[in-house]
Amino acid sequence: PLPGRRALISSLFCVYLFRVYADAPYCAQDNFAYLLIDGATQEAAAVDPAEPEALLRAAKKEGVTITKVLTTHCHWDHAGGNNKLKALLPSVTIVGGKGDGVEGCEVEVADGDTVAVGRTTVRVFQTPCHTRGHVLYYVEAGADAAAPKLFTGDTLFVAGCGRFFAGTPAEMHHALNGVIAQLPPATELFVGHEYTCSNLKFAAAVEPQSAAVRERQRWAAELTGDGRHTVPSTVRDELATNPFMRVHQPDVQAFTDKTDPVEVMGVLRERKNNFGLGAGMK
Repeated sequence: PLPGRRALISSLFCVYLFRVYADAPYCAQDNFAYLLIDGATQEAAAVDPAEPEALLRAAKKEGVTITKVLTTHCHWDHAGGNNKLKALLPSVTIVGGKGDGVEGCEVEVADGDTVAVGRTTVRVFQTPCHTRGHVLYYVEAGADAAAPKLFTGDTLFVAGCGRFFAGTPAEMHHALNGVIAQLPPATELFVGHEYTCSNLKFAAAVEPQSAAVRERQRWAAELTGDGRHTVPSTVRDELATNPFMRVHQPDVQAFTDKTDPVEVMGVLRERKNNFGLGAGMK
């Protein structure tokens, strides 16, 4: 694992971020895993703990106790550390999406459910498509005006989205544009993988005249070139640069030769599947 770092600290909660490298041939870049820390109680949730030892070290460094595992979906590079974490920390409760078959899941959650992490309430959005039971975890802004936070797993990446392994363009359109796009623009988005440069290359092909995409490419190249990450994004940034969240825009529709937003979504995903550095990625 790369060194973790504390991020987005508020008086109520913070997110501790680090990367874990995936070994599967199809996963050529790295995963993100997170600790969501409730500052009032020093309780924490491990989000997609693919490498549980790294999360436990982070928790020890922060002086917090992991009480929950929040799993976005069943794929091994997100859920594959659940049983090991449970063995290392038997008191932890493993949470996953209803019907998704998440490893070690003890509590299944669906749309509208909530999970308590100390005094922090985490809301669940169910977004089937990448897997049938994929869920997002949302924390509203606190009294100190800290921005809301959303853990997106493999539904949303910075400037991209996950493959439709178990769903349809209509389902991904709903997830991205019916759920995520409706959240406050300042909502901070914590995604499952560092695919940003590849995704932005595709976004530039979709909207070659977009100054916002060009600036985002420069930003991402600078960060990743220095070994830094591009997380978090925001809803505002994704609405400006993510083609999968711009399906109503004329230039995006022209690229797909479609106007219906669901059809636009389907063509975008098909073309991204076979696009340059994006080929083979989720």
